[in-house]
Parts: sequence; C-alpha cells; structure tokens
Amino acid sequence: MNPARLADPALQEAGTEQAASLEASDDFDLPASSTRYCPTELLGTFTLLMAGHGRCVSSSMMLGDREYAMWQLARAQTLPDDELRRIAVRLFAYFDDEHGWGHRL
Repeated sequence: MNPARLADPALQEAGTEQAASLEASDDFDLPASSTRYCPTELLGTFTLLMAGHGRCVSSSMMLGDREYAMWQLARAQTLPDDELRRIAVRLFAYFDDEHGWGHRL
C-alpha cells in the first residue's frame, strides 16, 4: 500500500467510514414480516406455457395485481398440461399470502 495514502488523515477517515458501512450491512437482518420475491424464471416459464395454450399473460400485471395473478393461476389449473399446473401451484405460494409481497396496502 502507498505510505503517502496512509499518512493522509482524510483518506484514513474515508477508509474507516467505508469499512464501518460494510460491517453495518453484514449485521443487517430482515424483519420477520419481510417481503418475498417471485422467482422470475418460474414466472417466465408460466407465461410461456400459458401462451402455448393461447392464453396471453402479462408478467408485469402478475407482479402488480394479486387478483389478476390469482385469476391466471386458477385458469392454468383448468388446462390439460401437467407441467403448467405444477408451476402454477409453485407460483400460488407467492401470491396466496395477502400480507406478503403480492398484497397492496
């Protein structure tokens, strides 16, 4: 390391602040009622499989409107596609919790 850099008090202070910031982030714990994120790959697979059955599904609307998402997941259960139904069941867990990430206050 450059000895001149160590001698500069401003650089030493900046380095200390940066180190403290990193340590603080290491101690961060999510609140017990933290939000959950929908796996986007799973959602993408869902929308593609629905499209294969002639059903246009908006990923953005799925993420922004819980009722729309629940309706699309219910529609998927009525189609003769085992893979689509399995994926819909997995996604249902992310939209089912009214107090989770999919619910608007």
